[in-house]
Amino acid sequence: MSDRPHKKLKLWQMAMDLVVKVYTLTKSFPRDEEFGLKAQLRRAIVSVPSDIAEGLTRSSKKDKLHFLNIAQASLSEADAQLEISLRLGYVDQIQYDEIERDMSEVQKYLSGLSRSLR
Repeated sequence: MSDRPHKKLKLWQMAMDLVVKVYTLTKSFPRDEEFGLKAQLRRAIVSVPSDIAEGLTRSSKKDKLHFLNIAQASLSEADAQLEISLRLGYVDQIQYDEIERDMSEVQKYLSGLSRSLR
């Protein structure tokens, strides 16, 4: 399975690194958020590299773009949830800024890949 094309993509690797950072960050969320914001944020961020991988295995350009679009939507969802986490005091400004920077970088690469497929 290691010969999958998405694994060579810098975008996919960055998205995977982002997943690890978000999981690490959310470990310290309050216990009562276990099935709330913590779970939602994790689900959204895991969807990003998952949808990139699925999209790149599709044969048609339309299908590829569809899954990349879903990855972008999941990234936006995670961005909103991260903002909520900041406002609730679950993350501090430094943590927020770091993840936000990484999300912006993934977004740029994702947009570039989508543009190149059109």
